Amino acid sequence: MKLIVGLGNPGVEYAWTRHNVGWLALDSFVTRLGMGEPQMKFQGAYWGPILQAGERFALLKPYTYMNLSGLSVLEAVRYQNLEPEDILVIYDDAALPFGRLRLREKGSAGGQKGMMSIIGALGTLDVPRLRIGIGAPKPAMAMPDWVLGRIPKEQRATWDELEDALWEGVRLWLSEDIQSAMAYLNGFRLKAEKEQDQKEQQKEKKDTGGEVGRG
Repeated sequence: MKLIVGLGNPGVEYAWTRHNVGWLALDSFVTRLGMGEPQMKFQGAYWGPILQAGERFALLKPYTYMNLSGLSVLEAVRYQNLEPEDILVIYDDAALPFGRLRLREKGSAGGQKGMMSIIGALGTLDVPRLRIGIGAPKPAMAMPDWVLGRIPKEQRATWDELEDALWEGVRLWLSEDIQSAMAYLNGFRLKAEKEQDQKEQQKEKKDTGGEVGRG
């Protein structure tokens, strides 16, 4: 049995904000799997458990607000008698460029208050987490204003691509192991970013007369 937790804040005013990308990821899983309406339990919205990719798992959106997410997760973990490694927490990270994904088996919260709450509630750093890059704010903008700001239209246009990548990573975590999921997710790049990298490489090759990479 596995539990996938998406972090966010309840309320229509937070819809499509950067801080709610964990909820957006869970919404996409619910739609993809046809899971329908949630149960209201564990101080949040709860779907499942269902069997997928050879593993039973459930989805949880804490409704406690971000900085109290651990209260909801702890209730679900105790009820299902789960180990920390059976949990996957999905949330935003301003330290990563928009669209970059990072999966880790354990570690600190890196300042993310929802993850801090979960680590504190469970009493361990050994909780797998999948971070979705939202990019960093401009120097003049405060971090709270940035994370609670809406994702711009041009980035929302790439969300379907991100949804596919997120689900493939989760599928690998469920059906194989976290190392397989890490190899896929941590190497993921949005199509636009890959195309830009290719253009820069071609330009560099042209500027150096085809001598790129020769020392």
